[in-house]
Amino acid sequence: MTSRRRFLRTASALLLAVAAAPAWAASAATLEIKTPMPPPDWALLERELLKANAEACEVFFARYFDDRGFLLAMERWGANDGPDDAIENLNDWPTLHALGASDRLLELSKKAFEGNVRQYTLAKTKDVPFARDGMYYKEFPVMTDWQHLSEGLSVFNLLGLSDPGDPRYRDRVKRFSGFYMNEDPGAPNYDPKLKIIRSMITGSRGPMLRKATPLDWAGDPFEVGDRFFMEHGERTYEETLHHYDEYTDVIGDGPLNLQATSLVLNAYMLDHEPKYRDWLLGYVDAWSQRAKANGGVLPSNIGLDGKIGGATDGKWWGGVYGWGFSPKVPQTGKREDRNRVPRAIVGFMNAYLLTGDDKYLDVWRKQADVINAQKKTVDGKVMTPRMYGDDGWYGYAPGEYRLNGLEIWYLSMKASDRARAADHPWLTYLDGKDPGFPAKALRKDLDQVRAKAQAQRDDRSTPDTRLADAALDINPASVDALIHLMQGGIHIARPSWSSTSPSQGGAPLYARLRYFDPERRRAGVPDDVAALVETLSDDATTVILVNLNQVTPRAVTVQGGGYGEHQVVSVATDGGPPAAVDASAFTVRLAPGAGARLTLKMKRHANAPTLAFPWDR
Repeated sequence: MTSRRRFLRTASALLLAVAAAPAWAASAATLEIKTPMPPPDWALLERELLKANAEACEVFFARYFDDRGFLLAMERWGANDGPDDAIENLNDWPTLHALGASDRLLELSKKAFEGNVRQYTLAKTKDVPFARDGMYYKEFPVMTDWQHLSEGLSVFNLLGLSDPGDPRYRDRVKRFSGFYMNEDPGAPNYDPKLKIIRSMITGSRGPMLRKATPLDWAGDPFEVGDRFFMEHGERTYEETLHHYDEYTDVIGDGPLNLQATSLVLNAYMLDHEPKYRDWLLGYVDAWSQRAKANGGVLPSNIGLDGKIGGATDGKWWGGVYGWGFSPKVPQTGKREDRNRVPRAIVGFMNAYLLTGDDKYLDVWRKQADVINAQKKTVDGKVMTPRMYGDDGWYGYAPGEYRLNGLEIWYLSMKASDRARAADHPWLTYLDGKDPGFPAKALRKDLDQVRAKAQAQRDDRSTPDTRLADAALDINPASVDALIHLMQGGIHIARPSWSSTSPSQGGAPLYARLRYFDPERRRAGVPDDVAALVETLSDDATTVILVNLNQVTPRAVTVQGGGYGEHQVVSVATDGGPPAAVDASAFTVRLAPGAGARLTLKMKRHANAPTLAFPWDR
């Protein structure tokens, strides 16, 4: 093909159509893709997975929820089966809608959240003191820890992806954040001078400033045994109660409280009010200083005096879910390590999302270095610790300490961080070594949807024999492959690499790309459009877009980042010359049956993240 013919072909596929673009994109390129592309297997599987997810979720909702959005299960307060588990039955549904699944999923997600708030505002305890007037107050849990608070926000914190203008959502995000910014006199959870959240147990009625009791955690007595499936294996209520015998040291701040930053991040992304950004960065910076003062390791207790270990007899490793937290399991009498400090990385990831400042990731690199320095060889195998107690490091596990390594690399895109991350099939694919991965991953998730739909059909439980967590494992929503492949994102809420990356309930979306339907004015890819991210680097992304409809054109708006935080500098089609974009989003118009490979040059973390849709900013 001559250079002139090649140029003309490229020019016909990539046109600057500013006149046809919406007003918001007046300075951005609108790509016209006309080159035919036979429907790839991955694209057909992707569309089928979106459809199968949506259909299975609708059936699940009809079985386990009523017309009010109430969960059809026994209502209890407790860390093992409380209000957070009730709403977690819809985990990943907002994500599915934001990817492009049916509008019904957004409708049901909202209905379930409204139902959850109402159901657990009405539900009361008899014995647990702080929930006798309702488990929720001001539409928020009265008092619990941030492991469970964040899980209870797993649906809410992602609703802004699809409907950031919803007045109820906007009011709640700001009001809930206010509980941690001392904007509500009844909830003095935060000490702004010392920059500490004052307890491990907080909520709309303020912090718990006393030793916690097993009753506070386990909830009122109930019938345990043949009636209910017990997720943690307890055989009696007494065993449920004794599960929490050692969950007493809750006074003062702990790393899990950093999960509150996801709520405040959402508040900031509504209108960019500086107070939310200032609070988030100020709180994370304070924890960075604590790690530095503690030899590079995040301490797991900060006393009300602001001192490391101030509420745990000076032990930096103290506190519930801390480095030294290995309580006894009542069923076995053995101790189980329950260090939840790694979940705190979400606070630092949120600070990085706001700033792109590498100092927030360096805290975690240095902590990993300290832990790996404690490695030893046992029977020829390298072992590294996960716990620290009165006698030093313990809880050794095989291999180098790589927890959170993948998240650090994903944000930094540094080769040195890639070396710290555990292996994963998705990374192998991004390296170009497994071209069959997309189809395999999508089929795997389709199989998971099918298996969970069958498990629901096999479920013989009734509402009075179910606890709130009974159906969690058969929620059919399966989004791992879709997030990896469509968005070039990571799913840290329920990661497929969970052995090296702990779950992060209530975390925001971390993605290289997002999509919007400019014609229907909604989040997600339009009908018939499929997307496949092939490569990621610090300053570039390669993605294939295809229109599977053979008779109708489609338009899709492509955004840099989950929240527009990345600037798209230029875009090139099928290896052709780049066209300038210089915006956080641009639109692609796909002729019937057309598709192309786009190479995006990007400046990552160049923009303040926002929930606003591209045409609203």
